[in-house]
Amino acid sequence: MKTICLLSGRLMPVLGMGTAGLGEAIAQRDNEIAALRRGIDLGMTLIDTAEIYGEGRAETLIGEAIANCRSSVFLVSKVAPRNAIGQGAIAACENSLQRLQTDYLDLYLLHWRGPVTLSETLAAFETLKQSGKIRDYGVGNFDVEDMEEASALPGGEAIATNQIPYNLQHRNSEWKLLSWCQQRGIPIAAHSPLLQGELLKHPKLQSIAQQRGVTVAQVAIAWLLHQEAIVFPKASSIAHVEQNRAALDLQLTKEELSVLDVAFPPPSAPIALLENW
Repeated sequence: MKTICLLSGRLMPVLGMGTAGLGEAIAQRDNEIAALRRGIDLGMTLIDTAEIYGEGRAETLIGEAIANCRSSVFLVSKVAPRNAIGQGAIAACENSLQRLQTDYLDLYLLHWRGPVTLSETLAAFETLKQSGKIRDYGVGNFDVEDMEEASALPGGEAIATNQIPYNLQHRNSEWKLLSWCQQRGIPIAAHSPLLQGELLKHPKLQSIAQQRGVTVAQVAIAWLLHQEAIVFPKASSIAHVEQNRAALDLQLTKEELSVLDVAFPPPSAPIALLENW
């Protein structure tokens, strides 16, 4: 599996599995665990989750799925803003670790910015890192101004990633945020790569997929990988996991990339990260 080197020197897989919505239907539990395990077997060892997914049920499901292969997994979870102040962040992390049946996270993120003091969140992250409970930390849904503020604070220099909404339809970050992060060695992780399935209906994507003999999802994921983003589409079934893995081997041509730029034009003026999201 291709990896990206974080500022800490640790390697993060570029393609993994998302878990929003997993663990919420008892009837699907076995299938979801099987999908996660199949993804790990295929080298998609990055698993992304959060304490708010199913109020912890996604983390509990993952804990069962990775029980015999924790050391092979790059595990990411997120603290909700309401819990991200001081001791609250430490307690939230410990609760996530318990549900995940592990003693450390590879990456811990502030899910999005809320009414929290960033300095307190970063201090808590530093405490968790020093205690070995997390190996790296980062942020989610931060625009340039947020990144500038956070990076200037104690602990801000260690922000490893910024997880943002990024897909063909939502390219707001390309105006300034992507280059800002790239210049500082902070990789972007793209959540909602398929825009909750909306992109699967687009005729241009369907046309390219048909011509190449692949799925529409594979084209959308391959485009993000071409942008050097970290991608983790939802791991809802073994079939989807296998299809997502195949996107890593799909190289879009210059002509296809140009067609996509016409169909989904990048921003031509400053636009906020979450505008129209």
